[in-house]
Amino acid sequence: MMRLHIDGIALLAGERTLIASLTQHIDPGEVWCIAGPNGAGKTTLINVLAGLSNPAMGHIKLDGRPLDAWPASGLAKARALMPQASHDAFGSSVLDTVLLNRFPHLTGWGWESADDRAAALEALERLGLSSLKTRDVMTLSGGERQRVALAAVLCQNTPLLLLDEPLAHLDLHHQIDCLHVLAGEARDQQHTVIFSCHDLNLARRFSTHALLLDGKGGAVAGHVADVLTPERASAAFGCPLALICDGAHEALVPLIPNR
Repeated sequence: MMRLHIDGIALLAGERTLIASLTQHIDPGEVWCIAGPNGAGKTTLINVLAGLSNPAMGHIKLDGRPLDAWPASGLAKARALMPQASHDAFGSSVLDTVLLNRFPHLTGWGWESADDRAAALEALERLGLSSLKTRDVMTLSGGERQRVALAAVLCQNTPLLLLDEPLAHLDLHHQIDCLHVLAGEARDQQHTVIFSCHDLNLARRFSTHALLLDGKGGAVAGHVADVLTPERASAAFGCPLALICDGAHEALVPLIPNR
């Protein structure tokens, strides 16, 4: 279990300030959704949290150690990143594609062990992809390929999972299935899950915490019900929203005026 500490970071895009200042502790077992309008800095922040780029100010610590002090091999065992898009340069079976994320754990001659194959098969099973394990990834639909990418991240078995738009290309059924898997990863393994998402209602349902960016330097972080409120979401997205309640169920809906 590892704790992530964000200490006074600022993010810039050219001369535009995406995040003016952000300090936050993120603990094991938490599920964080990063929300905000297009261009607000969600992908930039995830890349910074992964150690792929540096903030304009401040620093990130994982398990009490600055990210830039981690050796590459150690960091690859500590955090897994699912980028927004996966590009397959050549054909490979689904199983072999997922096995690529076991690379940080390989020893000796670098061949996959029985444990590595078992981890890959378990990840495919959890996402309902076992029947596709011998398929060429080049023949998959966009949604199937997205689930394979998520299976690869799970197969890496790291305490910190960073996922950029993991629900893209998925129908509602598979969105919910994937979020159940991620929530279970946090609950059962005490792993930390951080993902970006445009569906505020799914975020409210499955996340424990949220970080809302407005793209103008503002960032609000905390428990999901306190952050993804109609008032705050309306201000961030520039669209009036209302919270509709039906018993124990709640949903944020846009207030669209009649024309």
